[in-house]
Amino acid sequence: MADLSLLFYVFLTGLEIDVSAFLRVGKKIMGIAVTGILIPMAIGIGLFFLLQKYAHNPATTEGFMFWAVALTITGFPVLTRILADLKLLHSDIGRIAMSVAMLNDMYAWVFIAVLVPVGVNLKTAPYSIIAIIFFTLICLYVVRPTIERIIHHHSSDKEHYSEYYPCFMLIGAIICGCITDAIGAHSIVGAFVFGLSIPKGDLVEELLDRLDCFVPGIMLPIFFASCGMRIDFTKIADSSSWFLVLLVICFACMAKILSSLIVCFFFDMRLRDGMALGLLMNTKGILSLVILNVGWDKKILNEQYYAVMVVAILVMTSVVTPIMSFFYRPISKGSNIYGLRTVQRSNPDTELRVLSCVHTTRNVSGIVSLLEVSNPTRLSPMTVFALHLVELTGRSSAMLIVHSTPRSTAHNPSRAQADSNLIINAFEAFENDNHLVTVQPLTAMSPYGTMHEDICSLAEDKRVALILLPFHKHLTVDGRMEDENADYRAINLNVLAHAPCSVGLFVDRGLAGVVRTGGPNDIVMCHFAMLFIGGPDDLEALAYACRMVGDPRISLTVVRFLPGKNVVKMESETNISEGEERQTTIDENYINEFRLKTVDKKSVMYIEKIVNNGEETVSAISAMDNSYDLYIVGKGTETTSPLTLGLSEWSENPELGAIGDVLVSSSFALNSSVLVVQKYGSGDHQNGGRLPSYGTSRGEHFSSSRQRVMGGLI
Repeated sequence: MADLSLLFYVFLTGLEIDVSAFLRVGKKIMGIAVTGILIPMAIGIGLFFLLQKYAHNPATTEGFMFWAVALTITGFPVLTRILADLKLLHSDIGRIAMSVAMLNDMYAWVFIAVLVPVGVNLKTAPYSIIAIIFFTLICLYVVRPTIERIIHHHSSDKEHYSEYYPCFMLIGAIICGCITDAIGAHSIVGAFVFGLSIPKGDLVEELLDRLDCFVPGIMLPIFFASCGMRIDFTKIADSSSWFLVLLVICFACMAKILSSLIVCFFFDMRLRDGMALGLLMNTKGILSLVILNVGWDKKILNEQYYAVMVVAILVMTSVVTPIMSFFYRPISKGSNIYGLRTVQRSNPDTELRVLSCVHTTRNVSGIVSLLEVSNPTRLSPMTVFALHLVELTGRSSAMLIVHSTPRSTAHNPSRAQADSNLIINAFEAFENDNHLVTVQPLTAMSPYGTMHEDICSLAEDKRVALILLPFHKHLTVDGRMEDENADYRAINLNVLAHAPCSVGLFVDRGLAGVVRTGGPNDIVMCHFAMLFIGGPDDLEALAYACRMVGDPRISLTVVRFLPGKNVVKMESETNISEGEERQTTIDENYINEFRLKTVDKKSVMYIEKIVNNGEETVSAISAMDNSYDLYIVGKGTETTSPLTLGLSEWSENPELGAIGDVLVSSSFALNSSVLVVQKYGSGDHQNGGRLPSYGTSRGEHFSSSRQRVMGGLI
């Protein structure tokens, strides 16, 4: 049963490997991979003969090949999980490590195919190797085309593959394993080659969908249990000193690290990165155990040599995560990597890059409608990274899926997979309707507690100027705002605190119904309002609103709230800081520039309203009624304007800012969508990245009082 589970697992590994990816590997990755094979191989051979010299019960001489190959292998699946846990999966060191591990895995399969015939019988090894080559060619040039014809014939008349297909494929893996075992190689070589020969597409997706949980989760533990049963710890230092055994284990663990440090001098890598790469390359997987088990089965390795190397593999793999967590932190890319972290700083002739996050299909229509009115032009096209956020439960590792290949049409897809397909279809339809927009669909699977790290890391990696987040409440049929998921709010708060660019928090109240009322060629006027009080966030919100003006469907009204005489007297009694005076000057200059640029645009209106306090500001907003389809406001994190004085104390949703919270409040008679913008460099970034304390009890405590105040103003 252990051998059968291993056979099926290797077959699934072959299904997942894309051989074409190896053809795109650069010289640097190739050099690191080759160095990471040759040096550990030499160290493994040396350690084997060192133990042979002092052992009273030495293994057969051919055992050095098994030790050498076991040390050269890096477990790609295990490494991917470790990188995901360390949040290094999309870092430079993570990409290098995965590319090198991928090459090492492929080289390892070549070694396995050659190692068993040579180790078992050197005289018949050439014939076995030639037979393996012929078997591989038959699988690639006979079996693969046959399967392609079967798939083509099937896909033309049926919606899903028959229930018998997985059975036929597993039987094929068993038959191929028996063939390679008969010609002198190991049975897993045949199963692996058979998996490679199956064309990538819907059939592979369906096979993985049906078998990916059963084989690794239920069958494969039997193989690991059999490996553990073979280890006798009393035989580790059998007829040898413990010092020698520990020395061998230590040097075995240092093999990959030494090779990576040598690589640093040839490829201009920092010593710190070379050390980290060596540690990551020390990650071993199932292939290393397979090599040692083959040596055990063929009576080439005895109990001591098997146990010593298995212990070394366990030690070098188990210490990777704690050591990397302790000493390696990825250096921040810094602000010098890209300067367009805000919409305001983006030039009119540069590309606007937006990261749009959605949790469910309910968020899609509003976000797509907002992107649609963002007015991409030939001079300033728009690139949208559509990120589907999926909660990861259990013990699985976080991952980022880039949907650059056809989506799965597997039988019985999971709910998350089905939602992803619907979301991707919606964004791709948006891309097809707008030739000036490029969409890259992605799916981030991680726990809610660390999901903001994936969002911020992706935003910095893709050099976006704006992150769009859906509000944690959605509109119900009766017009109320209802909580969708409390964890969504925590994600929004964390992104606002740690984002490497500007952030837009979108409260959708049926914007899609306004933007897409008519046909595809109909022009339906949409009335937007931008409420301006002052400060960096309001400037960023105005910059985004200005971008929308170029769309012929958009009518924009900029409402600027100015302090009245009573406010001026209040300010004269206090000291106005130099920073506040500078910000006031910046606001004034930007408003004047905006008015100058839009003076000839009939679709743009500029209104000034004089108010003295927060109550008058709310009264002025309530007087607008439902005249506008979308309100664009700044969060106002750094502003302490007396025009919003007292509003934040009654806030139900502090992440929306004072004005945004008023617009969304259930006690405010307004049903328009709201976009709240926070500019990069303001907000909680200035507080060391720490989140303010937003207690739910505080919001509940003030909710009834706030309703009385708002009720008197509406």
